[in-house]
Amino acid sequence: MSDPVFPLLERIHSPADLRSLNPGELSAVTAELRSFLIHSVARTGGHLAANLGTVELTVALHHVFNTPYDRLVWDVGHQSYAHKILTGRREAMARLRQKDGPAGFPRRSESEYDSFGVGHSSTSVSAALGMALAARNKDEQRQVVAVIGDGAMTAGMAFEALNHAGDLKADLLVILNDNDMSISPNVGAMNKYLTRILSGPTYTTVREGGKRILSAMPPMWEFARRAEEHVKGMIAPGTLFEEMGFNYFGPIDGHDLPGLVKTLRNLRALEGPRLLHIVTRKGKGYAPAEEDPCRYHGVSRFDPEVGLPPATAPAAPTYTEVFGQWLCDMAERDERLVGITPAMSEGSGLVEFAKRFPHRYFDVGIAEQHALTLAAGMACEGLKPVVAIYSTFLQRAYDQLIHDVAIQDLPVLFAIDRAGLVGPDGPTHAGSFDLSYLRCIPNLVLMTPADENECRQMLYTGFLVDGPTAVRYPRGRGPGRAIDDELRALPLGRGEVVRQGARVALLVFGSPLKNAIDAAATLDATVANMRFVKPLDESLIRDLALRHDLIVTVEENAIAGGAGSAVNEYLSRADFGIPTLNLGLPDRFQEHASREELLADAGLDAAGILAAIEARLAQRDCTGTSGRLISEHSTKK
Repeated sequence: MSDPVFPLLERIHSPADLRSLNPGELSAVTAELRSFLIHSVARTGGHLAANLGTVELTVALHHVFNTPYDRLVWDVGHQSYAHKILTGRREAMARLRQKDGPAGFPRRSESEYDSFGVGHSSTSVSAALGMALAARNKDEQRQVVAVIGDGAMTAGMAFEALNHAGDLKADLLVILNDNDMSISPNVGAMNKYLTRILSGPTYTTVREGGKRILSAMPPMWEFARRAEEHVKGMIAPGTLFEEMGFNYFGPIDGHDLPGLVKTLRNLRALEGPRLLHIVTRKGKGYAPAEEDPCRYHGVSRFDPEVGLPPATAPAAPTYTEVFGQWLCDMAERDERLVGITPAMSEGSGLVEFAKRFPHRYFDVGIAEQHALTLAAGMACEGLKPVVAIYSTFLQRAYDQLIHDVAIQDLPVLFAIDRAGLVGPDGPTHAGSFDLSYLRCIPNLVLMTPADENECRQMLYTGFLVDGPTAVRYPRGRGPGRAIDDELRALPLGRGEVVRQGARVALLVFGSPLKNAIDAAATLDATVANMRFVKPLDESLIRDLALRHDLIVTVEENAIAGGAGSAVNEYLSRADFGIPTLNLGLPDRFQEHASREELLADAGLDAAGILAAIEARLAQRDCTGTSGRLISEHSTKK
């Protein structure tokens, strides 16, 4: 089948071209845009369902507002592909999320139309408010629009920003994209009509005029204000937003392009905090995605004519699947176990647990801070909470981790998924820092499995500890080691030598173990699987330091403050003068690419590990140093 053609899209090189189109052409653009998205994402992979749901909204926004002078802030950015296509990046979409191609999320360095870099949820209103206040301070007459989903509205940060914006009476438009109909399903002709009336100039003029007159008569003004709230409360579910100081409009059909354009034009002419509630459908226009928007949220390459292939059981489970199976097995053994996730049930492997143990499963929404303190409260009452969370999202709850869990030494197990490099999702989703920010916390046990079976046993080990524990594991599959049904507790703080060699000892923490063993085979080096970052196996380090000329640490984490730093600190305290080489992630944010490309870029593939060690040995041999060098952090820059 020949590729579809997109004659209108080919004429659009910037939103300025979009603004010159008539209503009929504008509707045709949405049809072409939706088709382009389906065929483009089918070739590259990426986020599909959310982008299909915001085609009309994106076209309407760029048609009505003078972007990039007017600021447009997307929340998370899963729905920003249409925005990228309309802002001069259509041809580049063939390299979406690939090395040197466009990012999967808005990036300020990528385009002037990307006013704010995103990737994590619930930041849009805060960022847009900052821009609106900056415009006020600089006396710039620019519009600022934040687009946020109903899921992102579950985060406290969004409500903090709404509360602040309402208090300051900021000139800000927030568009609530309700794609689950979780707030209100009332979309129809009456709602459309009333929203146009409430956002139009006649109603606004009457409202403001009446406010000026009645403000001199406080009892009458209070009566009028309450009457207006009562009437609007009957026709629109906006009472909460009105109480926060926003003028609420909606809900309206987010796929009605003419209605969106008219409403946005009305709202553009208003001042102060405004909130437009639209209802959209994830996967709109592509039947398989409409029927299963969760499965089509993030996709790999597929044939758009047939959709995603049927799910098949892989030969080896992913680390996420290993965790999900362990969680169910452990729940059968111990009724104290409860599972907690901040809106990542599918991604973190809790779907089966939620089905089998619904009363012990808690999805708190996009509220990582709440998830941790909730777990702390449960632990205080004798339960054994397991918090399943991505490494990058745990960063958002660091205070709760320290203050509510660790200080009180509560038995909460953190199952930290997506640790290390994640590939196409880029730096916003990489788990590059957890070893650094976790190992400095007192009372915490920190483990790094090197394979799937070790991950299962470490989860069991952590669950048995009467205090906070964390097991961090990477995205995807490991080396494919067979998984034991039996659960065995590992001795705390003990690693093991997995290859005996001479001269060089590689101390490996977690996922790089296989690559390190491959490199060591060429060098005839010793390799130790350290397993624990905290408590550190100091006796094993001491033994290896006494028998080798060079200690090399390897980890899929930032070098600064990571596991290698822990080894350096011990060697310094013990007054060992042995030289060390620390290999890990570079001191910069690595851009999106495949996981294999990123590992090679960081020097953590087998070839990179080998090259770094050989270079260090050559340096020592040339200088004639006998083994008393200052510790050196080494990585590719």
